[in-house]
Amino acid sequence: MSVVLTVLETVFQEAATLSAATGLAYTGVVVTVAVSSVVFRTPQRRRDARATLAILMRRGGKR
Repeated sequence: MSVVLTVLETVFQEAATLSAATGLAYTGVVVTVAVSSVVFRTPQRRRDARATLAILMRRGGKR
């Protein structure tokens, strides 16, 4: 039983690490798109960035 617990502990630690890395990557993408929606020079690119941000920040499962 001890071996199973050791393996499960390792799996859960790796899953938590992967989850944290994914969350940080998603946050980085959202911040980049949010900055882009303000900084881009052309109005079309700003609109596109805002539309992308709206898709990324969608809540409640609306599709």
